[in-house]
Amino acid sequence: MTTITESYVRPAPRTARIDWSPYLVGAGIGLLSWIAFAVFGDPLGVTTAYSRVASLFAVPVIGPEAVAQNSYWKSMPLKWDYGVWFLVGIPAGAFIAAVMSGTWRLELVPEVWKERFGPSIAKRFVGAFLGGIVIMYGARLAGGCTSGHGISGGLQLAVSSWLFLAVMFGTGLGISALLFRKP
Repeated sequence: MTTITESYVRPAPRTARIDWSPYLVGAGIGLLSWIAFAVFGDPLGVTTAYSRVASLFAVPVIGPEAVAQNSYWKSMPLKWDYGVWFLVGIPAGAFIAAVMSGTWRLELVPEVWKERFGPSIAKRFVGAFLGGIVIMYGARLAGGCTSGHGISGGLQLAVSSWLFLAVMFGTGLGISALLFRKP
């Protein structure tokens, strides 16, 4: 019997698993980046769109007047451009890809987390939420995220983007080594 502190794992809907080629997926992302530049005149990126969508969630908390007077949302008002639709498409596309590959399952606490930090769903969700706050703040502070700097900026050979990538990978390796070291 599953308790509230254990993860619920739903079996994959298919028995045949399809692995996505990282080379084809990388080429697809590169092609998508070119299309975004050609059709929309903007690079790939989601943190700006995410920040714009956040204004919708801020209205019930701080009120429409406060959102309208906020200097950030004044400079980046909500508009349903390709960036917002790209943001919506990321989880939708990931879900479709997981279902198509036969690897989709509902997993509230991944095994690697459970082994290191225990089976608490609340602890996992708090960790994910706080991590999301830190990465979103850092992405806005850096003027872009992994897709904005890492893909679009990297393709444009922007020095700031290559520096961002180096710091991101170095930090990721260091934090991973710290958090997931053998006890």
